[in-house]
Amino acid sequence: MSNTCVTLHDGGIFLVNGVPAQSASVDAGEARKQTIAYNILSAHNTSGDDSKLRIKFDAMVSHDITYVGIIQTARASGLTEFPLPYAMTNCHNSLCAVGGTINEDDHVFGLSAAKKFGGIYVPANQSVIHSYAREELTACGNMILGSDSHTRYGALGTMGVGEGGPELVKQLLNNTWDLNMPEVVLVYVTGTPKRGIGPHDIALALVKETFANGFVKNCVLEFTGPGLANLPIDFRNGIDVMTTETTCLSSIWETDEITKGHYVAHERADKYKKLAPGACAYYDRFITIDLDKAESMIALPFHPSNAYTIHEFVENADEILAGVEAEAAAKFKGHHYDLRSKVRDGKVYADQGVIAGCSGGLFDNIDEAAAILENNSCGNGYFSLNVYPTSVPVSLELTKIGATASLLKAGAIIKPSFCGPCFGAGDVPANDGLSIRHTTRNFPNREGSKPSDGQLCGVALMDARSIAATAANGGVITAATDIEYKVPKHEYHFDKTVYTNRIYYGFGKADKDAELILGPNITDWPKMEALTDNMLVELAAVIRDPVTTTDELIPSGETSSYRSNPLRLSEFALSRRVPEYVGRSKAIHALDLARQAGEAPEKLVNALSHFGDASALLANTQFGSCVFANRPGDGSAREQAASCQKVLGGYANICYEYATKRYRSNCINWGILPFTLPEGAEFPYEEGDFVFIPDVRAKIAAGDVDFPAKVLKKDGSVADITLQIRGLTDEEKTIILDGCLINYYAEQNKR
Repeated sequence: MSNTCVTLHDGGIFLVNGVPAQSASVDAGEARKQTIAYNILSAHNTSGDDSKLRIKFDAMVSHDITYVGIIQTARASGLTEFPLPYAMTNCHNSLCAVGGTINEDDHVFGLSAAKKFGGIYVPANQSVIHSYAREELTACGNMILGSDSHTRYGALGTMGVGEGGPELVKQLLNNTWDLNMPEVVLVYVTGTPKRGIGPHDIALALVKETFANGFVKNCVLEFTGPGLANLPIDFRNGIDVMTTETTCLSSIWETDEITKGHYVAHERADKYKKLAPGACAYYDRFITIDLDKAESMIALPFHPSNAYTIHEFVENADEILAGVEAEAAAKFKGHHYDLRSKVRDGKVYADQGVIAGCSGGLFDNIDEAAAILENNSCGNGYFSLNVYPTSVPVSLELTKIGATASLLKAGAIIKPSFCGPCFGAGDVPANDGLSIRHTTRNFPNREGSKPSDGQLCGVALMDARSIAATAANGGVITAATDIEYKVPKHEYHFDKTVYTNRIYYGFGKADKDAELILGPNITDWPKMEALTDNMLVELAAVIRDPVTTTDELIPSGETSSYRSNPLRLSEFALSRRVPEYVGRSKAIHALDLARQAGEAPEKLVNALSHFGDASALLANTQFGSCVFANRPGDGSAREQAASCQKVLGGYANICYEYATKRYRSNCINWGILPFTLPEGAEFPYEEGDFVFIPDVRAKIAAGDVDFPAKVLKKDGSVADITLQIRGLTDEEKTIILDGCLINYYAEQNKR
C-alpha cells in the first residue's frame, strides 16, 4: 500500500517561477543550468567541462571508524598537510571498552594527526559527525565530502556527498571527485504536517516510494515548493539526512529565512545566502510531497523502505510480521525470529525505544518527545527508552529548557552523543526483541545481534514523536497523531562554549614535527599486486538476495574496533551472511601468493589447463576470489566493504548492478574489477566455479566494455560468459591497472 503523501512523476518537468509546468519557452538543455544543483556543481568543477565533473570540496568530515584508514592511506601516498578543513569526530568507536585500548588508541591517533597535518578534532561524545558539520562546517552554496553515507546537508544549502575513504584521500592529495553531471530530480513540497507528524514520517514515505524502483538512484534531489515554509530547520534536516536511503547521490534545498535562522543561531550568519532555482529550471523527474496527507509511519525490519503507516501496520500486524519472519528465515537459515508474539489483543508491543543520531537526536525531535512524555511514564515493564542528543550543545539546551528533566522523570535514560544504536554498538535488544528507533537504518543485524550465535532481533524505524507516544502507552506501538499533547515552541540557542573548551581547531596550523601516535592495532596496508595480463577468479560467495548491504559485506558493531587493522578486520568479511567466505578466500589467496613466489600449485595448474598452456599462463594470470551478488553495496559508504575483500585476495565482483556509486567506487579504488552482467543474462554458477578473463589488462587499458570470459564449473565443463565494465574514467583505469589507489599514488610519485 502506497503512502499517499508522496507521488512520483516520470518524465521531465520545468519549474517556471516556482511552479511545475510541462512545457516552457526555454530549451530544456539551457533550463537544466537553472537548477540549484547544477550551479553548485559547476562552481566546484575544475575540468572546464560541465558534463565531466572533477569536483574539489570545501570541507571534509570523517568519524573514528574511517579516519585512521584514510590518513594512513594518504600518508602512504605522500600527504604532508590537510589542504582543506577536515573534521574528525569520535562518535562511532566512542565506547572505549570493546577490544581493550584500541578505540582510544584511534582517538589519540586522530588528535595527533590533527596536530601534525592541520585538522579539526572533535573528542568522543561531543557531537555526532553530521551534527558537527551542520553546526560548524556548512555554508550555502558549498560542498562537503564525508566518509559516511549520511553526509547530507542539503537543507542548509550545502551539497553533502558520502563516499568511501579513498575518495577523501584523493581530496587530501589535491585530486578530485570525478563523475558525469548527474540528473536532478525536483521534490516539490506542499501543505503543512499535522500534530504528531515528524521528519521520519516524511522520510520513510519517500524512501518507500523510491528505493526499490531506483527512481532517484545516483541523482541529486532538489527540494522546493510552498510547503518548505511550514517546516522548521530540524524537520528539514531530519528528512534530508534520510535521502541517502533512496540511493540518491546528494540533495539540495531552496534556502529561506528559516535557513538563515540556523546560521544566525550558530553565530555564522555570513555563511547564509539565498539559493533558489532560476526563473525557468528543468528537472529530469519530479516528486511531489503533500504534507497535509502525511501519516505516522513505521519501517519494519530489514530495510527503511519496508514501510507502512502505523495504522495500516497495527491493523494487519500478524500478516505483515509473518512476512518479516519469513524473510529472516531465508536470510538466517536455521534461525526463527519470533515477531508475531508481539501481537496481543489487537495491539503490537515493542520491547525498546531509541531516539539517536543524525536523524533522531535533533533538538526539536527530543523536545517534542519530552512534551509527549511529560507527566507520563515509560512503565516498569520490559519496554525501555534511551535518548541520545546529537551534540553537547543540543544536550545543554535541552537541559536548560527542562526537556531533559521531563524525560528523566518519565523513566527515559539520557545518554551522550553517540552513533552506536544506529550501527549495532549500543542498546542491542534481547533475543527476539523488537526495537523501535528514530535512527537511519534497520538493516539485518544493524542492531548488533549475532545470528551465528543463535541471536536474532530487529529494528523498526519510527519518528521520535510516535516512539514517545509508544513509551507513554507502555510499549504499545502508537501513532503520535492519535494522542493529545501540546507542541512546544522553544527557540534553539547554540552555546559554542563547550566546543571552544574541548575541540582542537587545527586547520592551517600543521606541525610537521608533531609526533604521529600509533597504537598497536594501527597497521599499514599489505602490499597489493598490479593487474596482470589475465585473471582467474574462483567464486567464494554467491548471494542471490535482491540487495546485499555493506553491513552484510562487512558487519558493523563490534567489528568497528578493528577498522584500523586491515588484516584483523578482514576476518569478519561476510561473516553474518556467508560464514565460509573468509576461509575460502584465504585458501584461494594462498595459492596466488605461491604463484607469485614462482611455485605451480596443482589446483591452479589444473584450472588454467582448461584455458591454454598452464605453464605459460601461470606467470601472467592473477588468481583471486570473487563475490557474486545481484545488487551489492546498499547502505554505508565504508570502504572496508571492498578493502576487506581485497586484503583477502579478492580481485573481482560480478553483479547485475551496483546498489550505489560509492560502493562501486570503493571497489575500483581497491583494485577490485567491478564487473556487471549484460541485461537479461543469467548467472547459474556456484561457489567453487572458476571464471577466466583473458587479456583483462589490455582491455581495461583500452576502455573496452565487453570482456569475453569462460566459466569452469566444478563438473569440469566450460561455458562462455560475457562480463562488462562501463564508464571507467581514465584515472579509474589507471588505478585498476596499478592494483589499488595506494599503488596509483606510489606510481605517480615515480612517473
